Amino acid sequence: MLEAYVKKILSSDVYDVAIETPLETASFLSARLDANILFKREDLQPIHSFKIRGAYNRIVKLSLQERERGVLAASAGNHAQGVALAASQLGIHATIVMGLNTPAIKVDAVQRLGAEVVLRGDTYDDAAQHALKLAHEDGATLVPPYDDPAVIAGQGTVGVEILNQHEGDPDAIFVPVGGGGLIAGIAAYVKYLKPRVKIIGVEASGSDCLNQALIAGRRVRLRTEGMDLFADGASVAQVGNRPFQIARHHVDQVIVVTTDEICAAIRDIFDDTRAIAEPAGALAVAGLKRYVQETRGSRRRYVAVISGSNVNFDRLRHISERAEFGERREAL
Repeated sequence: MLEAYVKKILSSDVYDVAIETPLETASFLSARLDANILFKREDLQPIHSFKIRGAYNRIVKLSLQERERGVLAASAGNHAQGVALAASQLGIHATIVMGLNTPAIKVDAVQRLGAEVVLRGDTYDDAAQHALKLAHEDGATLVPPYDDPAVIAGQGTVGVEILNQHEGDPDAIFVPVGGGGLIAGIAAYVKYLKPRVKIIGVEASGSDCLNQALIAGRRVRLRTEGMDLFADGASVAQVGNRPFQIARHHVDQVIVVTTDEICAAIRDIFDDTRAIAEPAGALAVAGLKRYVQETRGSRRRYVAVISGSNVNFDRLRHISERAEFGERREAL
């Protein structure tokens, strides 16, 4: 299975629109944790998220007839921007179904890219059901955000870049998890070439669909009324089937972090980069910090994927206040 994905990853067309993002040393955080920590800066992509990789890699493979019928997507936000940009570049009409709680910055960005936006439902899964209905009615191609081989392959190019950019092998790569496309792509490539490198997923408490699936030994659906939507970009009720099949064999561990830990990680990222990550974008750093504090291994080499920076400006005060609580708890 991994070999097939590796071939797809290496033949992906993502660099028509995506950039090779830098792998930067996090000097302040490295000094604090006595480790060699690097940030994979996917927040520097044209849409400020890694999602452009998988979206473009899926859409560019459509036939002429499929392109004429247009594309549809359901998204918490960043996949929507990826689909909108990819469709715009290829001259394809795009309709995006987004949850009612989607940050305005993401809705505005999608509309500026020329896509039609439909707001429906409280979670990604609600939006996905409506998108599926529209696809049946209109004949447009539904572009999945994570449960698709071409999407997973596109996201897997992040893993290619990490291994190419890192001097020697990292001890672990920390990856945020929503539906699982990013961690599946990275795990498929990295574990095929460097099986000793740990792949560690990080999820938000209350939205840990991969963690619960691994515990149960099968995919489970979280109750949407109990889901924590703070990290809205990773609020998914059920991990994708294809990502789960990869993760159950090739992800070493999943760490579940709190809102306060996420906010503290956002501040840590800002201290090192002067960039403001969105909550889902800071998950990997939050998990990395927890892992280092629990394992106490010094001078290990860790990579954290900063997956996006599309955060509403009016959330920053709340994030700053919660960051204080997160840091106090870490100090105890």
